[in-house]
Amino acid sequence: MQLLDPAAAMDPDWPLHGMADDMRPALAKALARGPAALATIVSLGEGGPRPVGTQMVFGEDSRAGFLSGGCIEADVEDHARACLADGQPRRLVYGEGSPWPDIRLLCGARIEILVERLDADDPAARDLLTHARDRVAATWISDGRRRVCAPDPGAAWAGAFSRRFDPAPRLVVLGGDPTALAVASLGAQSGFETTLVRPKGPLAPPPLAGVTYRRDAVATALAAIGLDAWTAVAICGHDLEIDHAALAAALPSPAPYVGLLGARRRLGERLDRLRAAGLSERDLAKLRAPIGLDLGGKAPFEVAVAVIGEIMATRHGQPALARRTLTAEI
Repeated sequence: MQLLDPAAAMDPDWPLHGMADDMRPALAKALARGPAALATIVSLGEGGPRPVGTQMVFGEDSRAGFLSGGCIEADVEDHARACLADGQPRRLVYGEGSPWPDIRLLCGARIEILVERLDADDPAARDLLTHARDRVAATWISDGRRRVCAPDPGAAWAGAFSRRFDPAPRLVVLGGDPTALAVASLGAQSGFETTLVRPKGPLAPPPLAGVTYRRDAVATALAAIGLDAWTAVAICGHDLEIDHAALAAALPSPAPYVGLLGARRRLGERLDRLRAAGLSERDLAKLRAPIGLDLGGKAPFEVAVAVIGEIMATRHGQPALARRTLTAEI
């Protein structure tokens, strides 16, 4: 997700700076202008609205992320600005055992935060952003003074915090009707790097913020995008040939989610055609069809909520939201 406009991000009345979860884009922008302070939740007692590993980034005139929903952010920023000035890391404790009992956490949690200064040429920060650009999972280890970031950096040393960074989640939507546009739009707003594919579609891209557009053939587009383990594919077209080409490319790929919009009564013949094309039962078992969680709605954005919700459930391993297997449905 892109960093919001600096003027909007610094608005004290509306914390738009907290709407992004992945801090790597914000860190890249901050480091392009000078040093940045990185604040990370490294320990969490009972409760707390944000998990261990949650981060904020403070640049010269910017902030991004949120740590508690408003209880501690202003104080953390004060410490981050001091860290930027003197270069010394801080370990901040809020809640039980805090030296600042006047800062109360309504959730009753104990939150420990590491604040560290990153210079523009910091090797670990450079490696973090390089791995993000190359879509390589990497682990960040830091104690505030010494840090490393690599796909396999080894065990954390005493006093250091370790956090894994996966590539940014991506979403590929095939189609061009209002439902496809709604799924792509909501995906982009939800933090997915989103691409809309409409073979032989209009020359002009759709007016959707944060959505990349491709109009080449399905196989060409999907090969160029690259379907990795952090990419979801939502097939929302109304063309059997395009749908088939997309399924044939996406189901055997590492993409963990492949969903198909369409009537349940046509699903059997679609699966038979895919089997005839050489796809295995293991490939077919990945397919979510009909696409999306069963929320009952049929309007474009109702379907989009169901689709993005199902993708997120798959991404976070929520078995209670898993759909029945295809063999149970047909």
